[in-house]
Amino acid sequence: QVQLVESGGGLVQPGGSLRLSCATSESIFNFNAVGWYRQAPGKQRELVVTINVGGRTDYADSVEGRFTIFRDNSNTVSLQMNSLKPEDTAVYYCNARLLRTNNWGQGTQVTVSS
Repeated sequence: QVQLVESGGGLVQPGGSLRLSCATSESIFNFNAVGWYRQAPGKQRELVVTINVGGRTDYADSVEGRFTIFRDNSNTVSLQMNSLKPEDTAVYYCNARLLRTNNWGQGTQVTVSS
């Protein structure tokens, strides 16, 4: 069973920054892709960004230019979030996908509010 553990969430003011980290029990290069999704209250879970094993990234339009995904090492993927907006408030989930199997972390809350 793959274990994904997110950290780094919290409360931040609009315009601020946060960095989320995801520690994985297996090498991220064992998966087709790893990335981040988010779910706001009353909304469906949505893609934030993924990075495939070859390094290709896929960002949601709403975060392009503000968020950046990093592969820190073989067991850690992080998400640098800058210029945060209230609409970025959500629970952020780490994801690791192998073929059609999705593995999820427990999520970390990000709240953007003054």
